[in-house]
Amino acid sequence: MRAGLTLILGLAAAPAGAAQLSVPDAIDAARAAQVVFVGEVHDNRAHHEAQVEFARALAPRALVFEMIRPEDAPNVADLRDDPEALAEALDWANSGWPEFDWYYQIIAAAPEALVLGAQLPRDASRAAVTDGAAQVFGDGAANFGLADPLPEGQQKAREVRQAEAHCDMLPADLLPGMVEIQRLRDAMLARAALEGLQAPGDGPVLVITGNGHAQSDWGAPAALARVAPDMTLFTYGQLEAPPDAAPYDAWRVTDPVARPDPCEAFR
Repeated sequence: MRAGLTLILGLAAAPAGAAQLSVPDAIDAARAAQVVFVGEVHDNRAHHEAQVEFARALAPRALVFEMIRPEDAPNVADLRDDPEALAEALDWANSGWPEFDWYYQIIAAAPEALVLGAQLPRDASRAAVTDGAAQVFGDGAANFGLADPLPEGQQKAREVRQAEAHCDMLPADLLPGMVEIQRLRDAMLARAALEGLQAPGDGPVLVITGNGHAQSDWGAPAALARVAPDMTLFTYGQLEAPPDAAPYDAWRVTDPVARPDPCEAFR
């Protein structure tokens, strides 16, 4: 399951302090940032519509998508004016992601932006479980914190989240590997954001990703902050239920999407 139960439901839990802001107000708050993370519940169309608004208003120099493979960036450059051909080149029908048009509208809203991908291939996911995120990431892994073990409390909290996201049906010994996958995805998003900052233009880098990876406490923003501590970041979470605390600079709650019980697939 792409998002996991926690992200499907749009829940969050982390230190408080974030502001609940409308999309226009969040865009205004993001204008001073060099990198802007806008989270989503993947199958919630309203969240993608907000991402389109961010792209149109901020005129980013680069767009980073969790949903696109790094090697497919040339396809976007060559086919960005032909959505049907681009969807076919990206093999979107077999990708497991929601409707392509929801993401294509973001690309279309920033016609000058370089488009970069940070999707983790399945074989890399499997390798991260067995070999660890640092081994799979390769050069620069230590810079993003992948060579360091997580603090014990955070490791346990992440394992609990992975268990809940998979309906408590994963073997306990698999949970540390699932955490490694998430750490690897965060580092890949952060690396792509750094690459995006090298693109010409004055706008920020806009990162399109799930709410979990957009978290400022231990998601991709935290990985990016390790490498570039002086960089200005802005994170915006889009949730489907009011959180106890939200690990973003700003957040909003939208109506939930009607969907089948996500645990049914595991049963």
